[in-house]
Amino acid sequence: QVPLEESGGGSVQSGGSLRLACAASFYITRRYCMGWFRQAPGKEREGVAGIDSDGTTSYADSVKGRFTISQDNAKTTLYLQMNSLKFEDTAIYYCAASGGQRCFIWDEYNYWGQGTQVTVSS
Repeated sequence: QVPLEESGGGSVQSGGSLRLACAASFYITRRYCMGWFRQAPGKEREGVAGIDSDGTTSYADSVKGRFTISQDNAKTTLYLQMNSLKFEDTAIYYCAASGGQRCFIWDEYNYWGQGTQVTVSS
């Protein structure tokens, strides 16, 4: 069991910004790959952004240049800064962790938070 708790979702107009946060223990963040996923209605869950223990990041093409994944200095909170939001970004966003070595292989993520809703109105 890997406890992950998201916060920061909400409703915003197109072009706006939101920041999601995920609380996780330092034990987890220093050992596990961390990432953000999302699932829109009627669609499969997809990887959005990932970060490894060295701070290297990777993004889905659909969010590159708009979203930024980061951790605080204590490495107990994972963030997803979302700028220039679009209607198609509307989804439930999940914080995730992977005990594997390949942080940017989305299929290897196997621990999930409960999700937080992000709604973007056009």
